[in-house]
Amino acid sequence: MNKNIWILNHYAKLGEGRHYKFSYNLARRGYNVKMFAASTRHNSDVNRIIDNRKYIEEEMEGVTCIYIKARSYIGNGKQRIFNMLDYAKGLLSVSKKFDKEKPDIIYASSVHPLTWLSGYILSKRYKAKFIAETRDLWPETLVAMGQIKKNSIPAKILYKLEKFIYKKADRLIFTFPGGKDYVSNIGLDNSKVRYINNGIDIEEFNYNKGNYTYIDKDLEDNNIFKVIYTGSMGQANELGYLIKTAKLMQEKEIRNIKLILFGDGYQRKELEDYAKENKLDNITFKGRVGKKHIPYILSKSNLNIIVGKDSVLEKYGFSQNKIFDYLASGKPTISNRSVHSILDDNKCGVTVSNGSIEAIVTGILRIYKMQYAEYNQYCKNALKVVHDFDFKVLTDKLEDIILELLTKEEAHANTTN
Repeated sequence: MNKNIWILNHYAKLGEGRHYKFSYNLARRGYNVKMFAASTRHNSDVNRIIDNRKYIEEEMEGVTCIYIKARSYIGNGKQRIFNMLDYAKGLLSVSKKFDKEKPDIIYASSVHPLTWLSGYILSKRYKAKFIAETRDLWPETLVAMGQIKKNSIPAKILYKLEKFIYKKADRLIFTFPGGKDYVSNIGLDNSKVRYINNGIDIEEFNYNKGNYTYIDKDLEDNNIFKVIYTGSMGQANELGYLIKTAKLMQEKEIRNIKLILFGDGYQRKELEDYAKENKLDNITFKGRVGKKHIPYILSKSNLNIIVGKDSVLEKYGFSQNKIFDYLASGKPTISNRSVHSILDDNKCGVTVSNGSIEAIVTGILRIYKMQYAEYNQYCKNALKVVHDFDFKVLTDKLEDIILELLTKEEAHANTTN
């Protein structure tokens, strides 16, 4: 049985991220893994290829990544679409340079659906099994966010592409728990669907917590109850909820609770201006910090928080990376997202009604007023459940899918010879 795996992810890179962790673990189990990514780094001006090379190849800890030349872009305009096209087209040509070790599995992840399409074409070229991974629903997410209309021509094209890929893939991986429901709701057989959420490298998290401190007066202040947010500050994160939560708590004269926000994004200035105009002294913005500092920062929290825009897609669950950092911190989390709640099911946090600032305040106060024994149990529960999402465990799930496909292929080959 050959074990050559090609993982296609536009934004993959060596050293971090979901597919690097999978690749690293699979390599140690005897697989030959190659990642194919774009030369650009999302949300930055970094481009690894600024000359005439079509690709560069790099290796780290037994994992090879082929970075395919793609034009630089800023924001979400036409240049970003061209960047996606560069990557998709580049995959089809650059991959020919690696024909000597033809893939047995093509695993294409949907940062955008063109990766699926390239993955399908490559699977046909090499007669490989095809795994399509859905991280965001295309185009359903764009429709829900109001970026395109459901009956528009672009939406119709994307819906057709989605159905085509779901029919042709040998297996479908969804990073959120409601994948089977979604596939059934669009009228397709869901028997190929598998669920592998995002995850965390717990060993790395704990190492960073102990070795990358972040000194900040608010974090070190034991006289306040610290509610911490880490992550982006854009439309999808809907951090207006946090500003309004701080305002309502101040109006209610709720003392000793402070919201501390780490991160950056195009809405940050607007949020900070609102806080200043309303003289909110119970919320503070700390800016962007290195990912390695996040574990230490979260170790100083009393409560972590996730908020998001109310959406019809919530019924399928969500898979934000930050929830696993939050769980690994061993502190409770409050969220206004998802009916598929890791928090409530495992009693390591609370989920409150989306759209209600009052509900968020009530949820924060519930944790704030908890007796020590109950609070401590929530902390223990968080540390327990996060082990289900360690990348070693998630790699077990992925390997089960790979072996299922390869064994099936081998059995088919034996019967036809």
